[in-house]
Amino acid sequence: MSTWQSFRSLGRAMFLGFVRDKGALFFTILFPMMFLVIFGGVFGHQSTSKVEVVEIGAAPLIDQAVARDADLRKTLKVTRYETRAAALKKVEKGDADAAVEQRGGTLDVHYSAADQVKAGTAQGLLGSIVESANQAKSGVAPTYRLAAQQVEDDSLKAIQFFTPSLLGWALASAGVFGASQTLVSWRTKGILRRLRLSPAPIATVFAARVVVSVGVALVQLALFLAVAQLPFFGLKLQGSWWMAVPAVVAGVLAFLGIGMLIGAWAKSQETAQSVTQLVVLPMAFLGGSFFPLDASPGWMRTLSYIFPLRYLNEAMLNVMGRGLGPMSALPQIGVLLGVAVVASLLAMRLFRWDSA
Repeated sequence: MSTWQSFRSLGRAMFLGFVRDKGALFFTILFPMMFLVIFGGVFGHQSTSKVEVVEIGAAPLIDQAVARDADLRKTLKVTRYETRAAALKKVEKGDADAAVEQRGGTLDVHYSAADQVKAGTAQGLLGSIVESANQAKSGVAPTYRLAAQQVEDDSLKAIQFFTPSLLGWALASAGVFGASQTLVSWRTKGILRRLRLSPAPIATVFAARVVVSVGVALVQLALFLAVAQLPFFGLKLQGSWWMAVPAVVAGVLAFLGIGMLIGAWAKSQETAQSVTQLVVLPMAFLGGSFFPLDASPGWMRTLSYIFPLRYLNEAMLNVMGRGLGPMSALPQIGVLLGVAVVASLLAMRLFRWDSA
């Protein structure tokens, strides 16, 4: 039997085994899809206590309010940008809650709909500044007014955040759990030993596993996009959304590597399952799958950088949610591929053919 025939037979057997496993189908595809429907239909956010805005040029109304109000200085952080494009790009990328520019008596507020709570909080706070300034000039017509404008087009909705973030969580869970449980199960049941003696090279066995996992992940991506684009949710794909495909592939490789590392180290399925939960659950929350990391404390945002799920979520959010160019996903894809290489090398060093 040729290497290609072995690869094709193993890949087909693994895929059929996955399809016939109702539990795996449910927890890999349907269970994460339920979260997409729930979070997309009933949307709630966690508010943040610190509002960060960038000024486009001089905005005397904001500067004066911050200078005379100590409490406002604790709530509002203001940074000045001289160029409008740079300020709007900072808001579009989610690095600032809003950008403001003052034109006479009009305070223009530019916000991103990718995080509606941050946008609403910034507009509310800036609106209170305008209202206070008008009240200070009692007896005359309002001098100042607030004008809000979205930095993206009007199609951007909350579903832009939940689609990539929940998909990332689904891919991480399937990759780590699937790889770790499969490797330990094969070893404890003696399947690895029999595969070692079979005509098929062991590299072909693992290559087939990787190809099947990537194929299932791409199916998940297609299903998530199909559901999210239903009129009820209203996801709008534009720009470089196709960069989500290489991001998903890189993410799957990283999570498979982590799963293989756990499976190579663990001596039993119970141990592998416990360690996998200790990895996946914190990674889901600290990787930005269930709430925007911008709404979390600083220590949590710093800690999130050690979890590869953050990079997958960020890459997909940049191209699918924020409408940024393909270059915005390349650094994250590079990190994911690096995690895949390091985890795979460590798994190879710890790999054992049997439980003895």
